[in-house]
Amino acid sequence: MDGIRISSERRDGFAVVAVSGELDIVTSRGFDECLAEVRRKDRHIIIDLSAVDFMDTGSLAVIVGHWKQVTSAGGTLALAGARYRYTKTLWITGLADRLPMYDSVDAAVAAGAAGTGETAAASQS
Repeated sequence: MDGIRISSERRDGFAVVAVSGELDIVTSRGFDECLAEVRRKDRHIIIDLSAVDFMDTGSLAVIVGHWKQVTSAGGTLALAGARYRYTKTLWITGLADRLPMYDSVDAAVAAGAAGTGETAAASQS
């Protein structure tokens, strides 16, 4: 898919979905389909946004929709590596305060493995 690359892997009991490029109206449908596929197999998901160069509100709606479905089924969905400069919509909408966010995938895995569920401050670079 042009403008975005998405991959997923299993790591310490989590499905880690790594996104690279722009999450926008053109790519959000593929992103949604990928998350739906991952959700069919895993209840604990980390979305790695560290290589995202842009995120629009449509893509944010995709994340929120999956977050609600995963948590209502007893699972977890966390974001890792979101950089303020490129994912401002998380902060503008106030969702940065509601969604579990971590500086890195390692931090998200560690928090999940420890069962703390505490939100770490996301990088604002």
